[in-house]
Amino acid sequence: MQFKKIFIGSLLVLLCINACKVGKKYQTPELDIPNQVSFSQANDSLTIADVEWYEMFNDTVLINYIELALANNQDVRIAAARIREAMALKRMSEAPLVPSLDLYAESNREQVEGDDLDIEHVARFELSWELDLWGNIRWGREASIAEYFSTVEAHRAVKMALISSVAKAYFELIASKRELEIVKETGRARREGVHIAELRYKGGLTSETSLMQAKVEFAKTMSLIPSVERDISLTRNSLAKLLGQMPQEEMVSLSLYHQKQGAKIPVGMPSYVLKRRPDIKQAEQSLIIANANVGVAYTDMFPKITLTAKYGNESESFEELLKSPYSYLAGSLLAPVFSGGARRAKLKAQKAVLDQALLEYEKVIITAFQETDNAILTFRKAKEIKELRIDLEKSAENYLELAQIQYINGAINYLDLLDAQRFLFDAEVSLNEAVLNELLSYVYLYKTLGGGWNS
Repeated sequence: MQFKKIFIGSLLVLLCINACKVGKKYQTPELDIPNQVSFSQANDSLTIADVEWYEMFNDTVLINYIELALANNQDVRIAAARIREAMALKRMSEAPLVPSLDLYAESNREQVEGDDLDIEHVARFELSWELDLWGNIRWGREASIAEYFSTVEAHRAVKMALISSVAKAYFELIASKRELEIVKETGRARREGVHIAELRYKGGLTSETSLMQAKVEFAKTMSLIPSVERDISLTRNSLAKLLGQMPQEEMVSLSLYHQKQGAKIPVGMPSYVLKRRPDIKQAEQSLIIANANVGVAYTDMFPKITLTAKYGNESESFEELLKSPYSYLAGSLLAPVFSGGARRAKLKAQKAVLDQALLEYEKVIITAFQETDNAILTFRKAKEIKELRIDLEKSAENYLELAQIQYINGAINYLDLLDAQRFLFDAEVSLNEAVLNELLSYVYLYKTLGGGWNS
């Protein structure tokens, strides 16, 4: 009964001392940041940051790749394991806030030669509790909770990077395959050009120089194929690594020109959308941890009180073990007296760490605005470049058709026809590159906004 009163009294003390927490409570820093990320000329109601990643792409093969990567990629699985570790550490940091109760039991038999048999049975409960008078344990718990949320954001960051990397590798693979098609189509056209040049040379219509020029252009085009095929293989291997698999033949469905974008950019995107970025959230959690560690260092300068209680019995027989219980209650005080200035130095060091964390937080905020503004600009200019190169390709096609007719009719020489072929080849390759850059800029913009990656 007495032990029960002690336990209830201890809980009441706990409720009373919860308000006694010294140290500066964390508050989100007030930073002078603009209200809008970018001042665009679009007027779309849906922001790209509100679209989930699976709504961003209309290519089912790419979506399957991303889901496979999220399930198998080793970096994502490592980050998930770190979350479980942080969760366990958080629980450990909360445990000292309540009394710890242990059961101690012992039975021994001792007989020394010539002496009587000595039998002893011991059973008791031991309760120990450090009173968190100043908030030392609670500051530690706050740091542990922030560490847990930091690992959650780190997991999100890994997923963001993985999804964007898979999309980037997939689009680059499609672009390389399209480039290979362009080179082979151009090679077939130039092989035909060599055949025509031979017929004209044998018919006495042109000199041998035109024939040699046709052969040189054909050989030059065919020499590009191994390089492009190498890029395809390297990109395929990179994609397999992201998927957590061994290299294998990939599946590609839609071409670059059929890829659609899930959303557009609204007018004056509000800056709060950047707060969902995991790097910003991680930086703030680091700030919370640093502030909590200052509280721990400050409360280490105050006395610590530990209560100890025991309830049990000792007897020479099991039958008598519970008949005559005993109880014991003690308290210990550990007060810092002299440590050569170590505790004050620790406090100053933790305050310096807090200053560093604040500066790092401001740096991450500035970097986020810069990256986002750059990403928006890059995305818009990539669209403009693509539209211009579409027009360029059409003009080059018309020019080549006209040059071929004029060359057959003898109106122009072979050099003029070669120029027209080069213009079309360059236009097709540059358009393929422009379409790829537009898609990559869209993926990068989505990543910089930190939108939609929770799923």
